[in-house]
Amino acid sequence: MPDQMPKRLATLALALLGAGLFYLLGLPLPFLFGPMAACLVAALAGAPLRGMGTISTLARTVLGVAVGASITPEVVGRIPQMAGSVALVPVYVVIIGIVGVPFFRRLGYDPVTAWYAAMPGGLQDMVTFGKEAGGDGRALALIHATRVLIIVTLAPLILTGLYGSSLTGVLGAPARDLPLAELAMMAAAAVLGWKGAERIGLFGASILGPMIVTGVLSLTGMIHSRPPAEAILTAQLFIGLGIGVQYVGVTFRELRSFVLSGLAFVVLLAMLAALFTELVMLTGLARPVEGFLAFAPGGQAEMTVLALVAGADLGFVILHHLTRIVVVILGAPVVARVLQVRRS
Repeated sequence: MPDQMPKRLATLALALLGAGLFYLLGLPLPFLFGPMAACLVAALAGAPLRGMGTISTLARTVLGVAVGASITPEVVGRIPQMAGSVALVPVYVVIIGIVGVPFFRRLGYDPVTAWYAAMPGGLQDMVTFGKEAGGDGRALALIHATRVLIIVTLAPLILTGLYGSSLTGVLGAPARDLPLAELAMMAAAAVLGWKGAERIGLFGASILGPMIVTGVLSLTGMIHSRPPAEAILTAQLFIGLGIGVQYVGVTFRELRSFVLSGLAFVVLLAMLAALFTELVMLTGLARPVEGFLAFAPGGQAEMTVLALVAGADLGFVILHHLTRIVVVILGAPVVARVLQVRRS
């Protein structure tokens, strides 16, 4: 809308300022954490920020292309080797539900809100499902936004401090070094994959659609590179901005109730994630960095960024997150109906 444009431009300027400040200070992941921190502080201070809408969604398609470009015949050939750790993902989701639903019920949330607050799925999907079932959409949005915020903030500290990762993985070659034909095919895969996935109702369309189309191009040898580094840095900026603006309009009551609930739940999630990370490491199913990133219950886009900068096996990490999201999106509404989870 035209009346929202000044707010969006101001929000974008704030995000760029945050990225520039973090870059000058030499802080890690400046294009992700700079915008996230700047927009979060401004939102909590009451600034009238506004998300980027379609532009943010378009930025996420870059990550879908990056994942798809990493799907090579060698990665496909290793899928059977990943089956052992992937099989643990549904168990992981069930345990999170068993722990999380009673946790939120004890905090006073109604059954529907407690159910979807505990599910480690995508923010938009859980809010949509919860609202349709009669849950508190605002509570769900803030709880899941807090989950993503805290995990994205802590994960780099854990990767560097505990696992010795440098977070200097190569994001991609500069645009000037990539063939124009490949750049054109990646751009087409991003837009056509996103819109095609939306048309057929695929969840996570902005990432999964481009990932599928680019994966086909990669497997057939038509592209051999990830998107240019400039595109991936831009995607980080809009993802960080998007996390920060989730807190626009938060009241003190919501901060005390919903956000603190989300913080407390992240502690439980962290313990479960650590348990499963140790399990796959001790059984030889995954290396430490891949095991941690595969079971860290953050957002799909955010985990893709962290896997890229950590130089992790992108195919391994994303396969686990896709499995988690599929299990939650397909399973949560069905099990809620079977268990007759209804608003009090």
